[in-house]
Amino acid sequence: MKSTLDVIQAPIAAEMEEFERKFRASMQTKVLLLDKIMGYIVKRKGKQIRPMFVFFTAKISGGEPLPEATFRGAALIELLHTATLVHDDVVDESNYRRGFFSINALWKNKIAVLVGDYLLSRGMALALENDDFDLLKIVNNAVRELSEGELLQIEKARRLDITEDVYFDIIRQKTASLIASCCAVGAASAGADKETVERARLFGEKVGMAFQIKDDLFDFGTDEIGKPVGIDIKEKKMTLPLIYALQQADWLTKRRVIFNVKNNEGRRDRVQAVIEFVKKSGGLAYAIQTMERYRDEALTILRTFPESPSRTSLEQLINYTIEREK
Repeated sequence: MKSTLDVIQAPIAAEMEEFERKFRASMQTKVLLLDKIMGYIVKRKGKQIRPMFVFFTAKISGGEPLPEATFRGAALIELLHTATLVHDDVVDESNYRRGFFSINALWKNKIAVLVGDYLLSRGMALALENDDFDLLKIVNNAVRELSEGELLQIEKARRLDITEDVYFDIIRQKTASLIASCCAVGAASAGADKETVERARLFGEKVGMAFQIKDDLFDFGTDEIGKPVGIDIKEKKMTLPLIYALQQADWLTKRRVIFNVKNNEGRRDRVQAVIEFVKKSGGLAYAIQTMERYRDEALTILRTFPESPSRTSLEQLINYTIEREK
């Protein structure tokens, strides 16, 4: 029986298969240790949402059949994004990613940092060898924004004084910039004009904002959901439901909740107290409403593109990303 993603992917199924083959080939290297690690990375790749956005956006922007540049664009994004994830796991001292051991857990930090560097250089080489300067510029901007967003979040987490505006800046850079670059790369690789590329980029940004808010909502869910409940609170990350709830609270309540976040030390009772406070204060309802607003804005932009099976699948993909349960 086909999964929801398989059904959504139908208009680009052949292209995704071809991409898989090309991407595996691009990861091969003569250095035995590196080849082993590259094989491990390829094997544990997730749902392939990013390449799907590249291919769908290329198709709705007039790329039929898809040019080679679209496949290179998707590979470029995967290489640079995987590099940032490998480096992230080192920074976060994380031993797992998507249920698998992280590179640093298996091969230690030094090798993980070098692998991340290798992936970055591999991505840049792929673009430069084919004169894909416009695609490299788009993806390079996303990687820069991603790093800036992470640093902004670290800076603000120390004081827990994040406003909604700062939160939106952080998620725009940390999450939305990557999906925005997928869509911009798709349009640009298909030879679309600047206005269409920008429209595709903005569409991706709106989807990315909705996607991240959905991810934040998981923190207040049940234990059956993909990421552990309360992990953001334990890590002192200020997300939209908590920011909104604090805005509604009186001074004394706000002080007590911030104390529990700052000094939770992983204590379940303190984390649970914060979760209950957010639920009672309407934080979840507000975040859901905001997520749906971004989703609707994305759909409005998407519907300015001509009707096609790829456009229909993109609509389904957006709904899938905000209705998913993990």
